[in-house]
Amino acid sequence: MSIESIALDATVFEPLTGNEGACLETGIGQAVRDLLDRVGDKWSLLIIGMLRTTQLRFSELQRRIPGISQRMLTLKLRSLERDGLITRTVYAEVPPRVEYELTAMGRTLIEPATALALWAVEHQPAISHAREEFDRKDK
Repeated sequence: MSIESIALDATVFEPLTGNEGACLETGIGQAVRDLLDRVGDKWSLLIIGMLRTTQLRFSELQRRIPGISQRMLTLKLRSLERDGLITRTVYAEVPPRVEYELTAMGRTLIEPATALALWAVEHQPAISHAREEFDRKDK
């Protein structure tokens, strides 16, 4: 099944009954869960966004992503590298220089990540309002 056919097939997201649901455990559903495990955390899409136009050193990434700790940035970069979304290049210099950049596969995430970011910005006021309403009812 191609990406285009999945995108055009709205039935992918319809509820399944009986044995039909089993395909979501190994097929499309597994692929979606794997992707969300890779990039659905607090930091990964921000890192991908920072690398969308240029390669950056560790310290530059940390400076551009407020609130990320050195340890968390290290963990996320290693995870993204392991998944083939970024490359890590070490230059034989003193002091050592290490740069990170998106791979071809990593660059394919830019468009959907941008769409998700735009959706988040557009809907953040409504989400905040809904949360306030929910919390008010919950008291």
